[in-house]
Amino acid sequence: MATYLIKRFFAMIVTLWLIITLTFFLMHALPGSPFNDERNTSEAVQKNLIAHFNLDQPVSVQYIEYLKSIVQFDFGPSIKKSSQTVNDLLGRGFPVSFELGMVTLVVAILSGILLGVLAALKHNGVIDYLAMTIAVLGISVPNFVLATLLIQQVAVNWELLPVATWKSWRHMVLPTLALATGPMAIIARLTRSSMLEVLTQDYILTAKAKGLTPFKIVFKHALKNALLPVVTVLGALAAGILTGTFVIEKIFAIPGMGKYFVDSINNRDYPVIMGTTIFYSALLIFLLFLVDVAYGILDPRIKLHKKEGR
Repeated sequence: MATYLIKRFFAMIVTLWLIITLTFFLMHALPGSPFNDERNTSEAVQKNLIAHFNLDQPVSVQYIEYLKSIVQFDFGPSIKKSSQTVNDLLGRGFPVSFELGMVTLVVAILSGILLGVLAALKHNGVIDYLAMTIAVLGISVPNFVLATLLIQQVAVNWELLPVATWKSWRHMVLPTLALATGPMAIIARLTRSSMLEVLTQDYILTAKAKGLTPFKIVFKHALKNALLPVVTVLGALAAGILTGTFVIEKIFAIPGMGKYFVDSINNRDYPVIMGTTIFYSALLIFLLFLVDVAYGILDPRIKLHKKEGR
């Protein structure tokens, strides 16, 4: 296990370096500069600003200096918000985005597993058709469209929940619903198909023959093996949720990283774009690593296979 963890750690470092390199050179390949929209400033002032942020240096020199700062966990100053650093923006916006993302992920997992289990236990019944209809709608409707519908109907027409901002748990309900519906639908379909397959296995039939209660059969014996496909896609779902928060945060005026990221793209704020991309890439790579570890814990055959291969 130690050897596996070390290999995965170095693979994570290489992957993150590739992301940093590609993002850096793609950003600098774009025409223009962050100061092109400063129409009221003279050319001399623009040159001074470019020199201040070292944008007049060769790209290779900028790249080396940026790698050095990344190693020190310093993402540099924001070009458009000169009084703040990228680290300040991350420290202010990430807790909000993380809270929204984690609440969404928990809601998606719990509701998706519940729907999938109920659909499998009531196969070809009303509950099965209803659960799969919800799942199809969840996959088909984009989260930004659902967010708009929720705002119009629930917040404006019915006045049950606040429209936007981020102040209390009531402000979390609509963004969470908009973000969680898609992942919930995917988890529900995977859980249903996997549960239908597991419930026909011999050990489940043996458990039924022994007179075990349906609750024990489902939650003690069947569900653990049925969740393996779900665990496999959790990394990708987490990535989709965390990146999806960018659009949802903009729609609901949530002061998270989505606001800063979208504004930095519009303003060509290189340090903020780079810092946000690297930070989220590192987080998602780490989440994928945790999914691999969880998969090994849930499926002992993976450990046995590795021991036999040594």
